[in-house]
Amino acid sequence: MSHSLTAVSSKGVAEDRIRRATAPELNQQIDRQTDANILHYANALPDVIEERIEELDREWDIERTLEVNGVGAALAGLVLGTTVNKKWLIVPGVILPLLLNFSLRGWAPPVPVLRHLGMRTRSEINRERTALLASKGDAAGA
Repeated sequence: MSHSLTAVSSKGVAEDRIRRATAPELNQQIDRQTDANILHYANALPDVIEERIEELDREWDIERTLEVNGVGAALAGLVLGTTVNKKWLIVPGVILPLLLNFSLRGWAPPVPVLRHLGMRTRSEINRERTALLASKGDAAGA
């Protein structure tokens, strides 16, 4: 049973632009952790698997994290620049081009740090979710 779980296609994961911009060792580390999560829940009761799936649905991917934090910091810089001191306008002036670069290329200065901390892409989260749904179906049919 566990063989079919880890055999879930990672084609979409390999094509992910953030993975292309991430050091191969970090991608492998994240893949190993995802595989470990899948194996951990492989023989769990359907209710336990369902709880994990709900956690995965709430998990923020790296893109969402960077976009929300970047926009929040740029907005704060804009507000401070218009109300406190114009020097604060440098903050959105730096952050917005970084967000544009991230949107186009999948890389920004925080990406290696966040990846090192184990932050996953949506496709990596979905790979675990798909495997757990298959496992839950197998458990229900048993």
